[in-house]
Amino acid sequence: MQILLDVLIPVFMIVAFGYISVWTRLFDNSLIEALVKFTQSFAIPVLLLKGMSEVDLTQTFDPALLAAFYLGATVGFFLGFFGARIIFRRDWEDCVAIGFCALFSNSLMLGLAITERAYGPDALQANFAIITLHAPFCYGLGITVMEIVRNSGKSPLGMVKNVLDAMFKNALVIGILAGFLINVTGIDLPSSLETSIDMIAGIALTVALFSMGGILYRYRPDGDLGVILMIAVISLLVHPALVWIFGKKFIKYPNIQLITEPKILPKDAKNNNKNTSYFSDSSSVTKYASDANGKNVPKLRQKINSEK
Repeated sequence: MQILLDVLIPVFMIVAFGYISVWTRLFDNSLIEALVKFTQSFAIPVLLLKGMSEVDLTQTFDPALLAAFYLGATVGFFLGFFGARIIFRRDWEDCVAIGFCALFSNSLMLGLAITERAYGPDALQANFAIITLHAPFCYGLGITVMEIVRNSGKSPLGMVKNVLDAMFKNALVIGILAGFLINVTGIDLPSSLETSIDMIAGIALTVALFSMGGILYRYRPDGDLGVILMIAVISLLVHPALVWIFGKKFIKYPNIQLITEPKILPKDAKNNNKNTSYFSDSSSVTKYASDANGKNVPKLRQKINSEK
């Protein structure tokens, strides 16, 4: 429990600082708007560029991982969509907007910050892999359903054009694509430019969390509390639960057993069982479990055994 608090409290304290700063009028709305624009249009795109340029594409883009996440996101979208229609009697365009809110689950600002604090920077590669598909998948789903419910009579080609326009005018998408291009082509950036990117990326999440707090004060819940509660439940409870269920089904991890007494091993520990690994300390298990994905298990096992 203490570890959980140590991870979460600093992140939400930064959000609280932003909220309090606007509440006490240390920051006015114009300053918060400027911070939001800086983070969303510049700092976070630079962070995504840095992350995508450094990610190991051959190991990170696991189809099972992406399927588990985005299948859960799709279910969340339609739960929000039909919930808004059936429970709250909203018109179809409002239903799409509410479903679009339920489609996201704080995987960028809060997700990156919490994952980094809990597991370290190396664990962010899976996050970046998921975020890479956010724009094409989420914009594609949301805008396509919106065009359908509007019954605007546009051709499929027109809908595709709208989706592409929305995607490629987004600074986050531009940052992701730039980082992907650097990664694939192997371009070596000048050291001064890399240093600048590192410096901007280093402050991106902190400033984003602070500005989020300020925005939360400005747009306090009012009037649509039922809709807000439904979106929060879908995004924060239903979606993660679905990803966990789908992940257990789709993603195959090696069997890990912790041996608390190094000198006493089970009888089959000496067998050549490639699906089971035995460790005598929890740190080895943590290191193993944070990286193992079923593809590089033999290599990883050899690496950890050499470090014991």
